[in-house]
Amino acid sequence: MDNVVTEVFSAATDPVAPQHEVVIIGGGFGGLGVAISLKQAGIDDFVIIERSDDIGGTWYNNQYPDVAVDVPGIVYQFSFEKNPYWSRTFPKGGEVKAYIDHCADKYGLRPHLRLGTEIMARGWDEDNHLWRLTTATGTEITARYVVTALGAFVEPKKLDIKGLDSFAGKVIRTQKWDHAYDLTGKRVAVIGTGATSVQMIPQVALAAGHLDVYQRRPIWVFAKPDFRIPRAAQLALKYVPGLQSGIRAVAAGAVEVGLVAITVYGNRLEPVTKTVAWATTRFLHMQVKDPQLRAKLTPEYGFGCKRPSVSNIYYKTFTRDNVELITDGIAEVTPTGIVDVHGLHREIDVLVLATGFEMSQSPTVFRERPVTGRDGFDLAEFYQNERAKAYEGISMPELPNTFMVFGPYAWSGSSWHVMVENVARHTVRVITEAKRRGATAVSVKPEANDRFYDFIRPRSANTVIHGRACANANTYYLDHHGDMSFLRPTTAYQATKASKTFALDDYSYQQLALPAATSNGRRRAARKAQR
Repeated sequence: MDNVVTEVFSAATDPVAPQHEVVIIGGGFGGLGVAISLKQAGIDDFVIIERSDDIGGTWYNNQYPDVAVDVPGIVYQFSFEKNPYWSRTFPKGGEVKAYIDHCADKYGLRPHLRLGTEIMARGWDEDNHLWRLTTATGTEITARYVVTALGAFVEPKKLDIKGLDSFAGKVIRTQKWDHAYDLTGKRVAVIGTGATSVQMIPQVALAAGHLDVYQRRPIWVFAKPDFRIPRAAQLALKYVPGLQSGIRAVAAGAVEVGLVAITVYGNRLEPVTKTVAWATTRFLHMQVKDPQLRAKLTPEYGFGCKRPSVSNIYYKTFTRDNVELITDGIAEVTPTGIVDVHGLHREIDVLVLATGFEMSQSPTVFRERPVTGRDGFDLAEFYQNERAKAYEGISMPELPNTFMVFGPYAWSGSSWHVMVENVARHTVRVITEAKRRGATAVSVKPEANDRFYDFIRPRSANTVIHGRACANANTYYLDHHGDMSFLRPTTAYQATKASKTFALDDYSYQQLALPAATSNGRRRAARKAQR
């Protein structure tokens, strides 16, 4: 291994020292997981910047009725911080938020938090080998390294529905649920039938006087093996050596088959795919006896084309007398209701928008929050015009000193936390190596980036997603180039092994000639000025 940096750059006459060694953007599971790994590696000079008023990411912002994980809780946690006390197999959102708070407290992350701060722009300063980040208030923050932990779903989608702004009643977005508003007896309309609606709609139907659900495409929903975990089982998970790890491994394998193997390898696992689809269809038949209603709820695309969901009561909700499933398109929203494409006007009191998010790799996200890298590289233009490409789903040659928790082809799918831990491990290895070499800028080599893309791209090309069965799915698994860059088409084991064994020389290391005698003083002055 190389013991010296590749290049040495002369600094400006009066070089700038960054305020922080690492800035982490995002206070959800991704940002906190990376922060814990940095601390464990002895890297304490970091700040976690979160635009919300509290940590948790999606588990703080999404508090709609019955919000819960859609994978078993034993999988939905860090491998190094296993919780034996989940109250049920699929924990509710409040319980997940409590786990997040526990992690922040146990690993001493609170002093590193900077809440209520939104980063609106990032620019690479080549002369000083640092990132300049601009907040919504115009304040500048500088950092040697940036870790982006934005999550998969960043901003609510902007809706192109005629007259939407004219509605005079109550509008509720699922991302910011208004619990103070009483739905009892109200005429409610929900637009959208994705994973959020699968959880939320049955609860709204219990309170509403009448509920209209506007559906563009039905979703695959199978039975949810959700049950309360008795205290004796919780104690066994805590005290019996290896029990929780073993169950977690089995559950992770099942999730990976359901969410990844069928999507990626479904063409070669056709019997498995057909069996799961048959079982899900039978579940629908058991819950909905009306053949016309059942037809409306049956997807026209194959199983695995979109992320499936789980619920024991979603299908059954549409058999209630106060619920109507509407598959006719929306022509416009009026001050008092919704007009469908056939001209029928349905009056409502409340409009609930469950219409999804912009993905974190969407050009739209980075047009509104520009990122400028080396030699004028623009991340929005890259995502718009180029095929999504990032080494191990984590770094790009044009973005020095930057690591992404959710980049192209990053998520292995068995568990979000597996991906977070892999990214954190990768990031710490590179930063530690840069410090060992005395480097101030590191960037993945273009040839290494191309090599990973040549490895990953063929594996994502011949999938169920690209087959005729998925033609009508409109799945977010595919980006606007038609590539399945949302998922890493490998096993979680392969992704984890890669994070431990990738060659550190796949990165180039550069040194800025910063006078050692003045570096610490400038950093202290920068922090003082920031305070």
